[in-house]
Amino acid sequence: MRLKTSLLKEPKHKELVSCVGWTTADELYSCSDDHQIMKWNLLTSETTRVVKLPDDIYPIDLHWFPRSIGGKKQSHAESFVLTSSDGKFHLISKLGRVEKSVEAHCGAVLAGRWNYEGTALVTVGEDGQVKIWSKSGMLRSTLAQQGTPVYSVAWGPDSEKVLYTSGKQLIIKPLQPNAKVLQWKAHDGLILKTDWNSVNDLILSAGEDCKYKVWDSYGRVLYSSQPHEYPITSVAWAGDGELFAVGSFHTLRLCDKTGVHNVINDAVDLLEFRDRVIKASLNYGHLVVSTSLQCYVFSTKNWNTPLIFDLKEGTVSLILQAERHFLLVDGGGLYLYSYEGRLISSPKFPGMRTDILNAQTVSLSNDTLAVKDEADEKVIYIFEALSGKPLGDGKPLTHKTEIVEIALDQKGLTSERKIAFIDKNRDLYITSVKRFGKEQKIVKIGTMVQTLAWNDTSNILCGIQDTRFTVWYYPNTVYVDKDLLPKTLYERDASEFSKNPQIVHFVGNQITIRRADGSLIHLNISPYPAILHEYVSSSKWEDAVRLCRFVKATATDEDQTMWACLAAMAVANKDMATAEIAYASIGEIDKVQYINSIKDLPSKESRMAHILLFSGNTQEAETLLLQAGLIYQAIQVNINLYNWDRALELAVKHKTHVDTVLAYRQKFLEDFGKKETNKRFLQYAEGLEVDWNKIKAKIEMEIAKERERAAASPAVRASVTVQQ
Repeated sequence: MRLKTSLLKEPKHKELVSCVGWTTADELYSCSDDHQIMKWNLLTSETTRVVKLPDDIYPIDLHWFPRSIGGKKQSHAESFVLTSSDGKFHLISKLGRVEKSVEAHCGAVLAGRWNYEGTALVTVGEDGQVKIWSKSGMLRSTLAQQGTPVYSVAWGPDSEKVLYTSGKQLIIKPLQPNAKVLQWKAHDGLILKTDWNSVNDLILSAGEDCKYKVWDSYGRVLYSSQPHEYPITSVAWAGDGELFAVGSFHTLRLCDKTGVHNVINDAVDLLEFRDRVIKASLNYGHLVVSTSLQCYVFSTKNWNTPLIFDLKEGTVSLILQAERHFLLVDGGGLYLYSYEGRLISSPKFPGMRTDILNAQTVSLSNDTLAVKDEADEKVIYIFEALSGKPLGDGKPLTHKTEIVEIALDQKGLTSERKIAFIDKNRDLYITSVKRFGKEQKIVKIGTMVQTLAWNDTSNILCGIQDTRFTVWYYPNTVYVDKDLLPKTLYERDASEFSKNPQIVHFVGNQITIRRADGSLIHLNISPYPAILHEYVSSSKWEDAVRLCRFVKATATDEDQTMWACLAAMAVANKDMATAEIAYASIGEIDKVQYINSIKDLPSKESRMAHILLFSGNTQEAETLLLQAGLIYQAIQVNINLYNWDRALELAVKHKTHVDTVLAYRQKFLEDFGKKETNKRFLQYAEGLEVDWNKIKAKIEMEIAKERERAAASPAVRASVTVQQ
């Protein structure tokens, strides 16, 4: 990326400019050794002097008070802290009025930073001290004291830890006393600058060894630059964590690029914008571009006439796209727009902080929006896209461990929408987003997963787990037949991706992965599973079977995977004829026999219940039988599953087949040479003699009654909602 630069004929500052700070995307304040604070407007190219400081104040660092917290602008949003060489820091209003000056350090105050909530200020100085202050400038504590100057400081994303420099070392120290301190050698020369991003939790450092480096929050190096010609004197993250700037002598670096290129006919369209481009996203046939004042929506079919609408704030930090609409995130909130520019909804939740949301913590589909709660990282808020209201019963999804990344699947019915997420232990889970009071099944489907992505056209999930690249061709298998899940996977070695790769896109049958060094790798997977998804979603079962037979005939290694996916899809859609063919093709003979036994059941309700049992949904199967008045069948299901207490409870409640339950229980204990110890069973068995002939006659009568009922009511359908 080539940076557009301009240089004034006459400099506005007469001496060295020591620090700058953005107020908005188009307004900048600068301080200089000439004691002046200047305001620069990028839209009008105007520069005005805000104030001239006293001659004994030489500015060193400037940091603006956080502009918005939870979508609400703070009263202090119009002020900043300025540190100076005289050992003081100064609280200054946007108009240039010095509200307060505080004696802070012996020697120069080298850096000062507000925390993300605006409740505390940290300063560091030549005296080697790290101090925490209240927002009004009252000293709270001296966090650290050492013999060498501290040149730079940054808050951790949760405002509970502070990162600071110490010679060649970087140190992360929690505010809590006696908490573990993390310290490591980061450079071969003095560290001059550091920054810690609240969105991606990554750390930048720059040193006199002429290198800049990227670290994770555990002190592990993710990237180290080649030595430059001069020391690196400044580094800073962009707010969204996507880019960072590096400054050195006569050098400014920014590492990323965004362009539009038609690879079909090699045509290039140059798009001109009135204002500076802040963010851009290209997906689903649309390019969405936000500038400092407006949002442009281009169709890839016509680049000449974009749809344009004004933005409330020019600080868009994230653009997410789905097939039908897109999401803009800025300092004020979340805004969902149609591609025609109509505002659809603006979801909100308590304590919402939009400034630290990113593509890993927000996910969008055609009907659903999911947002991870940054205040309680175990919680995911789920909204209806069209209304902006919480989905289902309004309760958020809660996990047992902190969540680090979330992703919604993109296709299918709203009632079947799934969300996949990675927790702090790097375990991958999947669950339904529809929640109505009942605790939803959250099922683990992977371990040591670093990154994940759903396919854009079918519900296929990919991820990198440990040293393997894995594709879950039909993740819903875990709800249908979890033993079948390993057979529905595609795996390959992932060592070529190096450390900490990120999946950027999963479009069609191509996956794009960004390595830690910034290079992109493109992988292709088989197109057949996506075609299978398409056939099944259209209920083209014969075509689906034919496709699997074709794949088998081509002698590829994936025919077993295809048959396993088809088996799970067929069971999920209650097509047991196709399921029988698929299970037979992968040698699951016991399941084929069970499916055949389901076919012989007399009523549709019984067949539906046993399909539910096949998928492990015992409670739903029992509920269905009871609603249909098939009491004996519900009792027998629990007997077959050795749920003795529940079987007896149903028999007693409905005053039928108590002797049947006791008889099967007695036979079960005799087979294992055990005696009855359950007081409830002893109570009902007292004085009862088991007559197997009588019990068999009762069972045959129940089956006959069910057959008669099925014959009399062929159109009866089971009405039960199966939550998977």
